[in-house]
Amino acid sequence: MTTVQSVPDGTITFPMFGDKFAIDPPSSFQLFGIPLYWYGFIIAVGFLLAYLYCSRRSKQFGLTQDNLIDMLLCAVPSAVVGARLYYVIFNYSEFKDNFWGVFNIRGGGLAIYGGIIGAVIAVIIYCKVKKTSVGAYFDLGGLGLLIGQTVGRWGNFINREAFGRETDIFCRMGLTDASGKTIYVHPTFLYESVWNLLGLLLLHLFSKSGKRRYDGQLFAMYVAWYGFGRMLIEGLRTDSLYLFDTGLRVSQVLAGASVVIALVFLAINGSILHDKNKMLVNILAATESAKAEENEKPLEKTEDNGSDENK
Repeated sequence: MTTVQSVPDGTITFPMFGDKFAIDPPSSFQLFGIPLYWYGFIIAVGFLLAYLYCSRRSKQFGLTQDNLIDMLLCAVPSAVVGARLYYVIFNYSEFKDNFWGVFNIRGGGLAIYGGIIGAVIAVIIYCKVKKTSVGAYFDLGGLGLLIGQTVGRWGNFINREAFGRETDIFCRMGLTDASGKTIYVHPTFLYESVWNLLGLLLLHLFSKSGKRRYDGQLFAMYVAWYGFGRMLIEGLRTDSLYLFDTGLRVSQVLAGASVVIALVFLAINGSILHDKNKMLVNILAATESAKAEENEKPLEKTEDNGSDENK
């Protein structure tokens, strides 16, 4: 069974939907005469949806919309840098004689795991400077990441990339090149998108159930869920980055390690009786309640004095 790295042009089919399901999606479109790439547009839509969701739920994690915007201003640039560095480090042969090519991100070459690592580092630094709960930001951010990853994988579909090796299973994707040759491959972009969507639904329901016991719990669950799915799906792909000359897929190794670390973290914290009052959202609620009571005290004294005079 052969493998194919990319099929830049041609028709895409899904036999499970019938012979008539065949599309040839364009890689770009024009808006007011300006050419825009669908890949970038889809990534932007995923980012916007993630922001809108997190903005709507920020108060439930003890955060404000201003907190969210400030954090994103730090995390997004760091994520782009991390995504590029990850790709460059594990694809060094492509850049060892082309230093300036490192900065040409328009030519492709961003890795999601590098982006997550970059964003995590930025959020940790931001929270340390602000002296606030890292876990609360991570919990909300994990939900946002799942939204962005669910939508963003469809950019790979448009680009006809991030697919798997050839297969004859029922859920296969047909790629027809310019010569008319068709190969059928694992639609790994679809596998990961569906996996992320399912994880989003489960973690959303969990976060709304009131069962979150400590800040950071939800993010650990995200790491375990995403890592497990990515570890399995990465093994099917034909465009993986490898851990130098070891023959190991770097994202698969990292995914497996992250699953183990997340599960150990959850197990250890699961055996600890956490005080939910120490969660950021509850600390802020208690602080606001105390301020409200303090503000009501002068009013009560005034009313009492008024009552005495009337007597």
